[in-house]
Amino acid sequence: MTGFALDEPRFLTPLNLFNVLRQVSIYGLLAVGMTFVILTAGIDLSIGSLVAFAGLVAAAVSKGGLSNRFTVGAGQEAASHGWYLAAFAAIAVGLAGGFLQGFAITRLKVPPFVVTLGGMSAFRGGALLFAAGGPISGFEPGFVWMGQGRIFGQVPVPVIIFLAFAVLAHVVLRYTRYGRQVYAVGGNPEAARLSGLNVRAVTTSVYVIMGFFAGLGAFVLAARLNSAEAVAGTGYELTVIASVVIGGTSLFGGVGTIFGTVIGTILIGVLLNGLVLMNVSAYIQQIIIGIIIVLAVAFDTFAKSRRRTS
Repeated sequence: MTGFALDEPRFLTPLNLFNVLRQVSIYGLLAVGMTFVILTAGIDLSIGSLVAFAGLVAAAVSKGGLSNRFTVGAGQEAASHGWYLAAFAAIAVGLAGGFLQGFAITRLKVPPFVVTLGGMSAFRGGALLFAAGGPISGFEPGFVWMGQGRIFGQVPVPVIIFLAFAVLAHVVLRYTRYGRQVYAVGGNPEAARLSGLNVRAVTTSVYVIMGFFAGLGAFVLAARLNSAEAVAGTGYELTVIASVVIGGTSLFGGVGTIFGTVIGTILIGVLLNGLVLMNVSAYIQQIIIGIIIVLAVAFDTFAKSRRRTS
């Protein structure tokens, strides 16, 4: 951060810092959900595609249904069906997608990597089919405010949504029986099963939670852009996984906190924003994210081996 501030004067301006917070709020929502998944030693590679699909459904609902989804252009006010209906639709799609993947993982015994890799392709294909090759844009003011509005004229609404759900998730993981079950399943699923925990139910539930946050993130993203399109969310899965791992959540499961995920998300956001201000290519940014993931996992593996030998 110090290097960016010295090299690029715009980095520490209030406008840019608020912009960073607003941008990472989408990643943050997804990272909160991903924390639940990774705590059980799972992974979800489908979230970017699910964000695109859920966002398109929310946009169509806001516009009055499938038949009206392309009738209003960008910059025009759409017929209002309530932003809350659009949010409900996006979250419902996310929940359904998460449940289907959780079911396949726990009941069909297919590894999470394979299931969610297939989900990545299926949801993206569904989004492309739903969008018919074009974006859906021009939403009602209430919808757009959820992504572009500011509280007290300063704090972006998406940031409030992100932090509120992060606090809720923190409380769930740290202070509830369910949270302890998530850690137990991730730490040692066989021991958890022998102690009477329903490992299948807990594992399925974390993918449902991930789906919820994917749907919510899709709604907020569509509101922020005043548009939804089939290519939305491309590459989000890697950035989100990097945020969670940098925040201290172990890919081996059983270790991690929501607070760490929030910090990791902000660090990734600051890094990406600094690279953009320095005109670093988007391709180079992806390389850097990949390197960060590899280094974080290598460090996690080393730390785990040290704990075993100590």
